[in-house]
Amino acid sequence: MSNVQIKVMDNGPLRISGEVELIDVEGNKFTTKEVFSLCRCGRSSKMPFCDASHKGNFDSCVRAEKVLGE
Repeated sequence: MSNVQIKVMDNGPLRISGEVELIDVEGNKFTTKEVFSLCRCGRSSKMPFCDASHKGNFDSCVRAEKVLGE
């Protein structure tokens, strides 16, 4: 697998880029692309994928803790 990045978008989804395998609790694979977004708000009609239903209805701006020396 290639290098994977998961980006927490402000007031939006988790943006996944890179080659990953997304599976459900039973081990069934979801079809994904090289870049896709996962819903964080729970409003999407395409779960687990984002369909932009969050716009104007979801507030979350998460930041990682900064570590000295990075």
